Order: sequence, then structure tokens, then C-alpha cells
Amino acid sequence: MADVQDSIPGEKIHFFQKRLLSWYKENDRGYFWRQKNLSQYQYVIAEVLLQRTKADTIAKFYPLFITEFPGWSSLAHANLHDIESFLTPVGLYKQRASRLQNLAKEMVKREGKLPSDRKDLESIPFMGQYIANAVELVIFNQPSPLVDVNMARVLERFFGPRKMADIRYDPYLQELAYRIVSHSKAKYINWAVLDFAALICHARKPKCEICTINNKCDFYRMFSKTDKLS
Repeated sequence: MADVQDSIPGEKIHFFQKRLLSWYKENDRGYFWRQKNLSQYQYVIAEVLLQRTKADTIAKFYPLFITEFPGWSSLAHANLHDIESFLTPVGLYKQRASRLQNLAKEMVKREGKLPSDRKDLESIPFMGQYIANAVELVIFNQPSPLVDVNMARVLERFFGPRKMADIRYDPYLQELAYRIVSHSKAKYINWAVLDFAALICHARKPKCEICTINNKCDFYRMFSKTDKLS
């Protein structure tokens, strides 16, 4: 399979970046964890909670969690049952509580310092590819993509589908995502894609007719042809 550099023209990537950034200026969902000057703890906890949970759900819950557990030490030394009880409204509470506390205990050992070395970063409990990318992006200001099923959906519809089932290991999707966020406004491009997925490019019934990038979108072109035929 040809790599992204060969298969996707730079003009299409630049178009995507420019249009999504422009769209984001008017449609930013303005979540608390996107604010400047939050602590590293607050950023990481937000990304952990966002795993497999809608952002709007976490938006209502997150400030309460941060107030109850304001730092790594308070979370590490909390009663596990108390953490579970607090996480009940967002689901998967037993699994999340255990992983969050293990992460907190490790961070206490590290005196709250996140390593910039990728291998060391991923060795921390619950610090998989997505969270490690988020740390690089938000804390170390590196252009890393927040590739989840939502970002994957937008990129694949606009640029073309991946080959592998697991988005973490698909070379086409991973390379494409890195090219998309290789930009001076990498954080905002990431957030723009995620907000666009939530507000416009839905998994079901996407709002293609009002989409700001539909004139160059592969999915919309196919959708239009199918719609005409039907």
C-alpha cells in the first residue's frame, strides 16, 4: 500500500486543516480541560476520563472529580471504594477507579513528573497510545494526534479508509493523522476534528449537507451518488 505522502496530495491536507480550524473558531465546545494554565494532573485526568465516554458527560462530572481529588497524592491515598462511588455516574467505575489509582500511585513515586521519553511515558499504568499522545500534545507541545474512533471516522471519510481493524496499528491512518496535526496549531486541529466528529460528522446520519468540507470529501461524493440513484 502506498504511504500517505504518495497517495494523498498535500493540497487536500492543507484544505482540511484550514477549513477545520476556521470551523472550530465558531464551534469550539469550550470544555474546561481545554483551558490554559491547568496543572498536568488536571490535563491527564481529563484525558483518562474521556476514554470511551462522551465529552458532554465528562464535562458535567469533571469539575466535581477535580474538587474531590485535587492531585495525584489525594487520588493515590483515597479509599478505592470512594473513587468507585464517585465514578459510578460515568460507567466502568470499578475498572476506571483501579486504573486511576494505579496511575496516581505511580505518579506519586515520580513526584508528579511526566517523562518526555515516549518509551518511559508508555510504561506508566494506563498510559497507552492515546493518553501518551495527549500528554505529548497538551503538556509537551508536540504535534501528536488524538486518534480515537471519532477522529478515525472523520479522516477516513474525507481521505479514504484504513486497512486494519485496530486504529492503533494501521500505518495509513496513523501516518495520515500525524500529517494532519503537523501544524503550528496542532492542539486546535485535534480539538477541531473531535468537535467536528461530534457535531457534524456523526457515525449515523452525518450532517453532510452543511459540512464545510463536503466539496472535497470522498464519503460525501459517494453519498451523493447513492442518494441520486435511490
